Amino acid sequence: MDDSNQIEVPPSFVALYTARSGDRLTRPAQDVRERYEVCEDLAHMLAEQASAAQFKTAASEREVLEEMQTGLAGTASPLPGPEAQWVVLRIAELLGWNVQAG
Repeated sequence: MDDSNQIEVPPSFVALYTARSGDRLTRPAQDVRERYEVCEDLAHMLAEQASAAQFKTAASEREVLEEMQTGLAGTASPLPGPEAQWVVLRIAELLGWNVQAG
């Protein structure tokens, strides 16, 4: 992911598109960067919703994130499963919620 573009894609997202051998991307770098931008923007938008949902319902952080995961993993979701999981983990990170993956 090292070219002239100024957007730095974090290793956690690059890993979604890295071959099992760990040395090459399974999609062009520009595609990975574009997918990252979509997922990062979505995580920021959904973080606000997650925070509001927790406040309104008094649900636990984990419960709110599980609901987010369910919505993002649905058949109508434009995100593949690994991206959906990354977005949920990113939401937790943005909110400072200490929730273990899986």
